[in-house]
Amino acid sequence: MKKKNLAIVLAAATALSVLLSGCGEAAGTAPAESAPAAEASGEAPAATPEGGIRLVNNKVEVDNGLKKLAAKYEEETGVPVVIESLGGGIDTQATLKGYYQAGDMPDIFVFEGDIHYPTWEGLLADLSGEPWVDDTEAEYVRDGGVYGFPTTTEAIGLAYNADILSKAGIDPKSITGPESMKAAFEKLDSMKDELGLTSVLGYYTESSQLWWSPGQHIFGTYFDEGLARDDTTYIDLFSDGGKLDEERAKPWAEMVTLFNQYTDPKGVSGTYDDQVLGFASGKYAFVTQGSWIGASLTDQYASEYEAAGKFEIGMIPYAFIEGQDTILTNSPNWWGVYKDGNVEAAKAFLAWCASNDGGQEILATDCGFISPYASNTHAADDPFAKTIADYTAAGKTSSWHWLSMKEGIGQNATGVVFQDYAMGSFPDADTFLKTLEQVCENYYAN
Repeated sequence: MKKKNLAIVLAAATALSVLLSGCGEAAGTAPAESAPAAEASGEAPAATPEGGIRLVNNKVEVDNGLKKLAAKYEEETGVPVVIESLGGGIDTQATLKGYYQAGDMPDIFVFEGDIHYPTWEGLLADLSGEPWVDDTEAEYVRDGGVYGFPTTTEAIGLAYNADILSKAGIDPKSITGPESMKAAFEKLDSMKDELGLTSVLGYYTESSQLWWSPGQHIFGTYFDEGLARDDTTYIDLFSDGGKLDEERAKPWAEMVTLFNQYTDPKGVSGTYDDQVLGFASGKYAFVTQGSWIGASLTDQYASEYEAAGKFEIGMIPYAFIEGQDTILTNSPNWWGVYKDGNVEAAKAFLAWCASNDGGQEILATDCGFISPYASNTHAADDPFAKTIADYTAAGKTSSWHWLSMKEGIGQNATGVVFQDYAMGSFPDADTFLKTLEQVCENYYAN
C-alpha cells in the first residue's frame, strides 16, 4: 500500500479503537496500531543525532550486542547509530505505525517479510544495488526489488547426532536419497540397544501444539527440497486450489512413511520439549526440527546435552528424491530502510554490517546470529552454525515457500493429517497423500 493509504488505514484504526472502547470492549482488544508511539513502547522514541541513524529492533535479547555493533561502527566511521529495542510483550509493528503517525519513523526497522510488507509497501527503500545482495540468497525480494536486509539464518533439514552416526559407521554424506536414508535407518534400528537409542528418529506429529512442524515444515520440503531458491513451481501449483504434483509428492509421502516407521511412538502425543530433550539426551539419532533447537541444547537442556557428550550436530537434506542436496533456509525477519529517512547513511551501515571485516563478527559472537552471507568467516556459538554456513557458502540452500500457503492451513488442516497417518489411520503412503490433497483442496475452496 502507498504512503497515503497507510495513513488512511491508521486513521480508520483509531476510529475503530474509539468505537470498540465505547462498546465496552476489553482494553487489550482495541487495535494496537492506534496507540501513540510513546504509549505503545512505554517510553519516548530515542533521539537521533544529527547525521546519524536510528534502528528499531524487536529482539531485546540482542540489545547489548547491537549496541556494541553501533559503538564499533561509530568508532570506525564517526556516524552514530541509535539502537532502539522493543520487546517484553510490545507489539513492534504497532509501535512503528505509531511512529509513522507521529512523523518519527526510524531509518531502519524490522519487519517479517510477506506478513508486514503490505503495510510498508511504498515506504521502503529499494536496496537492489547494494554490495551485500550478491553475497546472500536470503534478501527479501518483492515486486522486482530488494526491500529487506537479512541478519541471520534459520534452517530446516534432517538434524543428526554425528557421534551416533560415527559409532554406527554411517557417513551422513552418504545419505543422498530414499534408498540410502532407508538403509541408514535400518542399520541404526538394529543397533538401538548398543547405541543407547530410544528410536532412530524423533518425528513428532501431535497436532494441537506441534502442527507447525509436520504441517508446515515437513510439508514445506515437498515444495522446495533440492530446488533453486526462486523456483516456485510447486507452491504455484498448490496455490491454485491446493493441488499437488503426483510425481514429486509420491516419493515425498514415502519419506513420511519411513519416518512413521522409525520414530518414537511417543511422537503422536508428545510435546516439542519432549522431542528436543530426546535429541539433546542422545536418545534419537535424527530429529525433525530446525536449527532453532540449537539454543535449547546449549541453554535449557545444557546439562542433558553435556551428559550425552555434547555431540557434534549436523544437518542433511530431506532427500526424498535421489540427488537432492539442499537444506531449506530463510531469514526469520529483515531490516528495511525507511525511504524518507537518512537512506544513504542507512545503506552504508547495512553494507558494513554485511561485511566480513565489518559487523559480521559482532553479529555472530555477541548476537548469536548465523550469517546468511557467503563471505562470512565468523561462527556463532551455536551447534548448527557451521553446517548452515557450509551449505550457504556452497550455494546449497532452498527457500521456505510454505510461508505462502493459505493462512491457517497448517493448524487447521495439514497438521491433523500427519498425526492421523502417524497414528495408523491410513494404510499406506498413497492413502495419506490422497487424503492430504483432498483436505488441502477443500481448505482452498472455502
